[in-house]
Amino acid sequence: MKTPHLIIALGLAASASSLFADFTYTDFSSTSGLQLNGNAASVDNVLRLTPANYWQAGSAFSTNTVSLASNASFSTFFQFNMHDVGGSSDNDGWGADGIVFTVETTSNSVGGSGVGIGYTGIPKSLGVEFDTWNNGSGFDPDGNHVNFDYNGNFSPATDAVSVANRMNDGNTWSVWVDYDGSTQSLELRLAEDSTVRPADPLLQANVDLVSILGSTDAYVGFTAATGAAFEDHDILNWQFRQNFDPIIPGGGGAVPEPSTYGLVGAAALLGVVGLRRRARRA
Repeated sequence: MKTPHLIIALGLAASASSLFADFTYTDFSSTSGLQLNGNAASVDNVLRLTPANYWQAGSAFSTNTVSLASNASFSTFFQFNMHDVGGSSDNDGWGADGIVFTVETTSNSVGGSGVGIGYTGIPKSLGVEFDTWNNGSGFDPDGNHVNFDYNGNFSPATDAVSVANRMNDGNTWSVWVDYDGSTQSLELRLAEDSTVRPADPLLQANVDLVSILGSTDAYVGFTAATGAAFEDHDILNWQFRQNFDPIIPGGGGAVPEPSTYGLVGAAALLGVVGLRRRARRA
C-alpha cells in the first residue's frame, strides 16, 4: 500500500471540524483531506483541476477549515503546470483559462461551472488568479497575468501584473503567497523553473482579510475551468502554514513530521485529518 505523501504538524484543535494544523503535500498520490469537485482528480500524482478539454470545471479545497486566528495570517507555497493547450487562442497565445488559489468561508464544494476560472460568485473570499486568457471588459490587461481578487469578483485590469513568459508553457511554476495580518500586507511571488524565493514580490496589496472573510476559519484550495480554449491545470505540490512564516522549499520550508501526535492517533481523536470555478468567458 502506497504511503500518502502528506505531512501534518498538529497543534491545538478548535473543534472536530476546524483543525489547527499546517500541512504539506509533496505530491497528490493521495488526496486525503481534500474535497475534489467537478472534473478535479488525482492523475499521475498531480492534482489535475481540469483536463485539457472543452468546458471543464474543477476545484479542490481542504476538507476541514483551517484556523487563521493569528491575525488571519498565512503563508503558502505550491507549484503548478499548465500544459496541453488547445481549442482557440487570443493575442497572447493558445489555451485557457487559468488557476485561482482561494481562501474562502462558504463551502469546500464550490468551484463548479460558469464564468471566472471557477472563482466568480464565491462570497467572503480571497482569490489569487493566474490568468491565461484575455477576456477584456476592464478586468484583463492581456492573456497572461496575475491579480488579487475579492469576494468572488475580479479586480480591475489596472491592478493586475502581466507575466513575461506564458504561464501555460508547460514548465513548472513556483508560487509563494504570504499574508501578514499584523501589517495587512498580501504578497505574491512567482518563479519559473526555480524554487528560489524571489526577494521582491511580483504583486503586493494592503488587505484587511479578517473583514473580507468575516471569520478566522476558512477553507483553502484551488479552482480552475476551461471553455472554448483549454489546457491541463495541474497542481504538483502544496505547503500551507496558518501563520505568517514564508516558506523556503528544501531549506526550512518543510513542515516537520509530528512528534507529539501520530497520524493514526490524531485521526482517531479528531476524525479524518488532512487539510488538506472561470470557464472561458466567451
